[in-house]
Amino acid sequence: MTVRAAGGPRRRLIVLRHAKSAWPDGVPDHERPLATRGRRDAPAAGRALAEADLLPDLALCSTAVRARETWELAAREWGTPPTVLLDGRLYGADVPELLEAVREVPEHVRTLLVIGHNPGLEELVLELAGDGLDDTVDRVRGKFPTSAVAVLVWHGSSWHELGAGDALLTDVVVPRGKKE
Repeated sequence: MTVRAAGGPRRRLIVLRHAKSAWPDGVPDHERPLATRGRRDAPAAGRALAEADLLPDLALCSTAVRARETWELAAREWGTPPTVLLDGRLYGADVPELLEAVREVPEHVRTLLVIGHNPGLEELVLELAGDGLDDTVDRVRGKFPTSAVAVLVWHGSSWHELGAGDALLTDVVVPRGKKE
C-alpha cells in the first residue's frame, strides 16, 4: 500500500506516530529506543512518503529517543532530508499542545511532518479532519498504531489558522518493513 497524494493542496500536514519501541528494564519512558520491528518499520514509512511524493519541507519531532530514531531512519530514505526541529512539547502532548507547535510553523512551509506519540497524534488527526476520503476517518478511530502515517490537507494561508474540522484526511497507511 502507498500513500496517495491529493491534487494541489495549499498545505499538507503529515502525522507519523513513532515506530514500535522497546521496553528495556530500568529505562525511563522518554529514553526508550526502537524495537527490532520499529527499526524495520521506520524506513518503510520514509519510503512510503518518498514514493507518494510527500516529502516535508520541515519536520517537528518529539525529543523522545523512539521518535528521534523514527525520524532518523525515515529521513535516510530521502535524498536531502528537510530541517528537523526537536520539540520537547511533543512528548506526551495533547491536542492543544500539538496545535500550538504546528501553529508556530513559518508560513513558507507547505508540507509539515509531525512525529510524536499517541494518544495525542490520533486525537489531533480526528480533531483536524472535517472529512476524509474513503474510510480514513473510521480507520484512525479504529486504531492509529505505531508507524501509522496520516495525511491531512487544507487550504489556509498560514499554519496559525489551522483548527478543528479544517482539513481533509486524504490517507492513512501503516508501512511495515520486511522481516529478515
